[in-house]
Amino acid sequence: MDRRQFLKVSQGIAGLIILHGCVNRGNASSVRFGLVTDSHFARREAAGSRFYEQSLDKMRAAMMVFNEQKPDFVIELGDFKDMGKTGEETLAFLDEIETEYQTFKGDVYHVLGNHDEDNISKASFLQHTANAGAAKGKNYYSFTVKKVKFIVLDANYNEDSSDYDSGNFDWTKAYIPRRQLDWLTKELDTRQPVVVFIHQLLDLTQRQHGTVVGNAEEVIAALEKNGNVLAVFQGHHHAGSYNFSGGIHYFTMKGMIEGALPDNNSFAMVEITPSRDIVIDGFYNCEDRELRSLGFGVWGLSF
Repeated sequence: MDRRQFLKVSQGIAGLIILHGCVNRGNASSVRFGLVTDSHFARREAAGSRFYEQSLDKMRAAMMVFNEQKPDFVIELGDFKDMGKTGEETLAFLDEIETEYQTFKGDVYHVLGNHDEDNISKASFLQHTANAGAAKGKNYYSFTVKKVKFIVLDANYNEDSSDYDSGNFDWTKAYIPRRQLDWLTKELDTRQPVVVFIHQLLDLTQRQHGTVVGNAEEVIAALEKNGNVLAVFQGHHHAGSYNFSGGIHYFTMKGMIEGALPDNNSFAMVEITPSRDIVIDGFYNCEDRELRSLGFGVWGLSF
C-alpha cells in the first residue's frame, strides 16, 4: 500500500526488514495496542512452514516496533511457546520468549493457548509469565483503557470443565466452562464498548478447521446480548480469517511462526478510534484491515 515504507531494524537482527506502516493518528482519545499470536517459540528444528527458533527474532522485531510506536498495551493471543522434551525444557523456552516479550516498555498481557499447556500445567505457565496490574496470575480477566473494556477469555478446558494440563486434552475440543460464562455475562453488563481476546475461535464459519470453541454458540449469545461488543480477536488458526456476524467483527490473526525470516513474520498495531472504527495496521504477513463501527456514536453514550 502507498502509505507503507520499509524500515531496517538493527540491534542484533542483522539484515531484517520490517514492512512498516504507521497507525499513530495523533488522537489522544484513541486506544492503540500491539498484537501478536502463535509464536510457538522452541529450540527445535523447523518443521514444514514452522520455524520455531526464529520466533525469538520475530518477537524482538515486533517489540522494537511497538516500543517505537508506544501503544497503550501489547497482547499475545496464545501458543506463546512450543514443547520441549521435558517440562523443564519447555519452561526454559517459555522463560526465553517471555523475557523478549517483556522488553516492551509498557503493559503486556497474555491469552492462553492449547500449546501453552502441552507438557506443563496452566499454573506453571502463569507462574512463568506476567500480565500487567490486577491481571497478573489470571487466566481470564478484564481491564479498561480509555473507556474501552477489554475481556480476555480462556477456552483451554475439557468438556468436563477440567483444565488443560500437561497434554491431557484433544486440541480440537475446547470449552469455556459455566463459571467463566457467568463471569463473562457480568463483565458484559456495561455501557462501555467491549473488545474480546481469545485463542481458539468463536467464528462459527471456521468450524471445518477444528479450531472453534465447542460451546461457541453459548458464548456468542452472551456477546451479542447487549450490543456493545465491537470485535473478537483470535489466534490458533495460523492462516488467519475474518468474519462479521451479529454486529461483531471476528478477526483471526495469522501466526507469527509461519515462514522463515527475513521475509516472514506477523504482528500488528491496532487502533480503536472514538467513533469505534478499528484500524489494523499489519506487518509482514498480517494484512491491513479497517473494521467499521455500526455508528453508535462517541464513547460514553448509552447503547
